[in-house]
Amino acid sequence: MSLEDEYRDEPEITQWQGRFIAAKTRGRWEYVSRARGIKAAVILAITAEDEVVLVEQFRIPLGRPCIELPAGLIGDDDGGENEDAATAAIRELEEETGYRAGRMDDLGEFYSSPGMVSEAFTLFRAHELERVGPGGGVEGEGITVHHVPRTRIAEFLAAKRAQGYAIDVRMALLLSPGWL
Repeated sequence: MSLEDEYRDEPEITQWQGRFIAAKTRGRWEYVSRARGIKAAVILAITAEDEVVLVEQFRIPLGRPCIELPAGLIGDDDGGENEDAATAAIRELEEETGYRAGRMDDLGEFYSSPGMVSEAFTLFRAHELERVGPGGGVEGEGITVHHVPRTRIAEFLAAKRAQGYAIDVRMALLLSPGWL
């Protein structure tokens, strides 16, 4: 019997739910999901100077800062349940990095750790960037913006890793030339 056959008819049971996440079970399987069906938008932004715009943010679950692509939740504000993913991506890019995108290309939906988390994110490629502010996120986020030349991504990430920083899995796409 396959895993799919074994779990197909098992009900999904929410064991606990907070404002943003829910712990669930299906048969013997335990996993986490975003509460209220919230998804995320992740943004790949490359400046006219061929620099990738990255963010650094302290992540409580990791206990250390993490190097990431700019990202944020879609429709997480009260009344924003029907927010368009591209609109959220534009908003989050500006909040976190100070760049406004003239256009966002949807590169598809991806799953970050499908054996443990049902969370999906839509990856966007930002175009026509205009610097409109300092970035840094909203109150309490403490985001630092990094501009890294595409040709120095591997070196930058290695240096941050050596300094004890966590590196988000999405950084792997920057190391794959076909994606850029």
